[in-house]
Amino acid sequence: MANVGGIDKTLRIVAGAGLIGATVAGLLPAWGYIGIVPLATGLIGWCPAYTLLGMNSCPSKK
Repeated sequence: MANVGGIDKTLRIVAGAGLIGATVAGLLPAWGYIGIVPLATGLIGWCPAYTLLGMNSCPSKK
C-alpha cells in the first residue's frame, strides 16, 4: 500500500538522484550512494519508516 505521495515522492527522487549523481561525479565520497534509499522509496511510493511511524503523505482514496 502506498504511503508516499505527491511532492514527497518528487523530492525523494530528486534528492536521491542528486546524491548518487554527485557521488558518481566525485563530488561526494562513497556515503553519497545512500541516495539509493530516497530514490527507491520515491519510485516505489512506499516508505518503511513511514509505516513504522504511522505516517502517510499519500492522499486518501475516496
